[in-house]
Amino acid sequence: MEFLQSFVWGFVAYKFIKILREYYARKVREEEAWRTMTEGRNNKEEAEEMWHTLDRDKVDWAVVYDAEDWVKIVLSRVIEKLYVLRIQEPAVSTGVEEDIEWIQRELMNARVRYYSYSSEELMEVTYDFKDVIDDLIILRSAPKQSKVGNWERCLVLIGIHKKLELIKKSMSDIFAISGQSVANTVVSPVEEKVSALPLGAIHPITKKAAMRVLDKLRSLNPFLKGLESVELDDSGMVWTEELSHVCLSAVTAINHFINKTEQLKRRSWMGFLSAFGKVKSQDKLAMEMDKIYAKIQNLSIHRPKPVNGRGQSTTPKSIPPQPTTQEPDLASFGDDVQAMISRLLTKDQSFKVIPTMGMEGIGRTTLAKLIFNHKAVIHHFPFGVCTSDDCRLLLRNKEKMVSSDLDQLLAVGSYEEEMQRLNASFIKNRSLIVLDHSFFPYEMLQGLQYTLNGSRMILTDTKTWLPQNLQMKSDPHSLRLRTDEESWALFTHALKTSIPSELRKLKDEIAKRCGGLPLLIVKFAEELSHKDATIEEWSTVLQQFNHDQKQLWSNILYKIHNESSLYMRRCLFYFTLFPQDFDIPTRRLIALWVAEGLVQAKGDNETPEDVAERCLNLLIAQGMVQLTKKKLNGNVKMVRLPDVLRQYWLSKSQQATFLGVHTNTRSELSLGTNKVRRLIDHLDKEDISFYHIHGDCNTTSTSLTPYYEGVLSFLSFDTRKESKPGEEARNFLRRCISSDCFLWLLVLDLENVFRPKLPDAIGKLTQLRYLDLRSTFLETVSSVRI
Repeated sequence: MEFLQSFVWGFVAYKFIKILREYYARKVREEEAWRTMTEGRNNKEEAEEMWHTLDRDKVDWAVVYDAEDWVKIVLSRVIEKLYVLRIQEPAVSTGVEEDIEWIQRELMNARVRYYSYSSEELMEVTYDFKDVIDDLIILRSAPKQSKVGNWERCLVLIGIHKKLELIKKSMSDIFAISGQSVANTVVSPVEEKVSALPLGAIHPITKKAAMRVLDKLRSLNPFLKGLESVELDDSGMVWTEELSHVCLSAVTAINHFINKTEQLKRRSWMGFLSAFGKVKSQDKLAMEMDKIYAKIQNLSIHRPKPVNGRGQSTTPKSIPPQPTTQEPDLASFGDDVQAMISRLLTKDQSFKVIPTMGMEGIGRTTLAKLIFNHKAVIHHFPFGVCTSDDCRLLLRNKEKMVSSDLDQLLAVGSYEEEMQRLNASFIKNRSLIVLDHSFFPYEMLQGLQYTLNGSRMILTDTKTWLPQNLQMKSDPHSLRLRTDEESWALFTHALKTSIPSELRKLKDEIAKRCGGLPLLIVKFAEELSHKDATIEEWSTVLQQFNHDQKQLWSNILYKIHNESSLYMRRCLFYFTLFPQDFDIPTRRLIALWVAEGLVQAKGDNETPEDVAERCLNLLIAQGMVQLTKKKLNGNVKMVRLPDVLRQYWLSKSQQATFLGVHTNTRSELSLGTNKVRRLIDHLDKEDISFYHIHGDCNTTSTSLTPYYEGVLSFLSFDTRKESKPGEEARNFLRRCISSDCFLWLLVLDLENVFRPKLPDAIGKLTQLRYLDLRSTFLETVSSVRI
């Protein structure tokens, strides 16, 4: 009982002290921090030197519209702040030096390469780290403040430790994805394989050949990392794919050598023959390494040049906000509304700003309206203000709504009076402020810094400038493309009329054509609302709509040009291997990415699958990939590329020779001199591979060699339910393997192919990393021989 009483009183004391600390921190935080920086510049030469080293300029926040510039400015200020504090008070970080130094080092690296990271996530950890610095300032000032006792110092220290752990975890997650690059995914596997060679047991010539290849690749590392931040033309992308193929050939050659060496060890009883085999395999590896070195040398001489710096391409015309008189649809945004409301209704009394992220037309304004008018929100926030881009203020006092025209307020001279009244209401009442787009009256925000009543602000535009004391301190909420079910719900809501049963057969087609973009869905519904409800009329509009929707996707294509790293583009290329409108299982996509080495784990605490999953979630959050189905637990189950994006990436992947010179038609293939790299069977008779796979079995094996000698992946989408698919797959594999094709094969994906009969020689595919026989109805797998 005494223990329970002590626990209760301790908890009450903790809560009381926490409230006092938050109030005290708010009063002294900015004043103390910037005073410290000023003193540091005046009194410490070292601080002044570091200040100038960071290339700090006076910031005109009125012209800072670019998110990347914003990130760079905030990073600089936080790093400067820490530098000056540590110079003035070297002992201030005692006990957390290693954590502070690690975070500081990573933020400085991020400041140089901020374009490689997610701006929103990087801003969040930066503001969290700024809070830690402010807590350190409080600790430094505490001995001088009689009101700050030992208990509060202990609580502050505990809070600092917890915050630092969360910051390190968040930064590790950010850099795990953003740190991925072509240098990491292409060169690192070669480094691993060379380090696995028994260098002390091989001939000096072989050792020299392998190390020369590795050193040459390492010399390209800085250049490859630089490619992540520039725009490459088609020849540059071809160069990247060629380098990837050369590196893979090095990995394959070393793998063959290691396997051969293990076999010869087991045959040591053969004496002279075994020794001769070792010499021969070493000589073969040395020759292959010399050939690979020559290719790398040639690629190094002909390095691609960037078209322009990232972000220099012409900005497309923005999609104007679409006025509508209809009420927003809750069913289509249910998950987003629930997630946002759970964050708004927390018991934290400090003022919070929650931004929403997403491309134009994704539904940020719709989400804001749904939240503002939600019953739970109205009950929790007695007072509410919502701005719009037409210079109107929507005021809500409990359930009473009043609309004000700011232009009229200015005309009659009552603007200042209205703003003063608003500020008084903010301080008195728990309030919700919604800033839609970038418009708002600046004076309306003056009182918010003094509120400690749990008020919240929602931003629908991340380019909105806020006063420094109201900077974002919450994770942004990213809006994704809608699922098929959400798209259909939004479509039926926007149509405002019942849909005849015979037209419901177009449900899947409509959902797929709109690609999950809410603006596109509403626009399509508005067009159909003026048409007769017949199959012929709707089909005609749907066909025409396919040609008109590209303009509405212009912003996301611009974002792809400016924000997609080279590493992310190669991951997106893989989506084009699947048929149009194909729902891709996430477990299948992740397995394929990992098998081809498109993602690499960093450290022992994560797996390539973890990195791949985070990469996919990031693509979904950025609107580049559409989530189509969820699992029961809410996780991603199926994804696909909207039609316009698939056409774009298919064109880019072909230009980059991601598929090799295998580009769909006979005529295009005949112009090529290279090999197929990724072989995809779509049952397309215009594709020359159709006749190799499904045509006359009398095709000679030697005729296949020029096409399939260097294939990395073979994916079949032959879903016919009969015996032919299995037999044709077996015959094709047998003929390819017998002609020494597919020896580099990493992926053999026969999912949904009816009973594929694997040839006995499948064991010769020693480089195979992923064999998919899911849903093949295969009862047994025959024994293999190598």
